[in-house]
Amino acid sequence: MRGNFAAIALVVMGGLALASNLGLFDADLGQLLRTWWPLLLIILGVGMFLAPGTEQRRKGD
Repeated sequence: MRGNFAAIALVVMGGLALASNLGLFDADLGQLLRTWWPLLLIILGVGMFLAPGTEQRRKGD
């Protein structure tokens, strides 16, 4: 899941940046990132928590 999440996040962020550069919508991506960056940390943490195989690694230690 972690690999898929990172790939999807990169595609979405790249698509938003491209659409903004092409003038398809008017948004300040820098302002959006400055405002919403904690949400990215939360999503990343939840993705890591729900990643398959983490329970098996803990039992082996």
